[in-house]
Amino acid sequence: MVTLSVLDLVPVAEGHKPADAFANAKDLAQHVEKWGYQRYWVAEHHNMVGIAGAATSVVLGFIGAHTQKIRIGAGGIMLPNHSPLVIAEQFGTLESLYPGRVDLGLGRAPGTDRQTSMAMRRDPMAADQFPDDVLELQALFGPLQPGQTVQAVPGTGLNIPLWILGSSLFGAQLAAAFGLPYAFASHFAPDALDDAMAIYRARFNASAQLTQPHAMACVNVILADTDAEAQRLFTTVQQRFTDMVRGTRGYLKPPIDSIETYWSPAEKVHASRMLACSFVGSPQTVEGQLNRFIERTGVDELMVASAIYDHAARLRSYELLAGLSVGQSLASAA
Repeated sequence: MVTLSVLDLVPVAEGHKPADAFANAKDLAQHVEKWGYQRYWVAEHHNMVGIAGAATSVVLGFIGAHTQKIRIGAGGIMLPNHSPLVIAEQFGTLESLYPGRVDLGLGRAPGTDRQTSMAMRRDPMAADQFPDDVLELQALFGPLQPGQTVQAVPGTGLNIPLWILGSSLFGAQLAAAFGLPYAFASHFAPDALDDAMAIYRARFNASAQLTQPHAMACVNVILADTDAEAQRLFTTVQQRFTDMVRGTRGYLKPPIDSIETYWSPAEKVHASRMLACSFVGSPQTVEGQLNRFIERTGVDELMVASAIYDHAARLRSYELLAGLSVGQSLASAA
């Protein structure tokens, strides 16, 4: 069986506030823990009214306090926005509070637009230092070295698992070179997925953290009792991606009866391409779709994003997914 995990962007639905999004996040985390999901990750975004996870480590602290065993982590921290020392301290604190449960996924994108990057005092060239920053962060989580004058407190010696995130070949190459697990953002940028997975596995170097490659793909999954209801729920995601094509971002919108009334033909092509790794329908429909995807990509883990407007419907989608035999045919063949 392929491991299932959750990516929660902590969406703020139209007509609601960030406080509601946090309450929903806590409730979702508690439910997916009960249903056997492996990880619950939150992603760093800034200046987006429809996403409440900007203070990622703070949100994870809240989730950790209301769960017992599910792994909590960042999917991810946009490392060029921060000094490695500050991130080591934040995640060292989380690991100290919730030992053995913390993951740290790292990306090199800003997680925002250019103007917001400037407001964050982000150096436009900081992304070029990403590989060095990853190594610095890794060292800060390692044992204290003789003569080391700066250490993360807490953080030093905790060896928190690092992941490299990506939507291009760069992340795959870096994860392989450093011997780290790799998570691909196919939920919004699927074009390079197959090539990235092939490069990661072919070039992987064993490390102290990982002896064999471990690849995860993030995908959109919308499940409901019928195909028709799932497709209607999916119009919320389609509206969000259409708005991205238009250069506008807002709150998570309620579903509509027909997405064709919302997007233009050109917007449909663009948004649908971004959403190519989306699996929508009844349990019977989605189980087959996911198993074909797993067999094609050979991923070890699926991280599932489900941007559903109604919280109860979102819970139901994850509950139905937990009951599927995802990756079973692949495991049997092996």
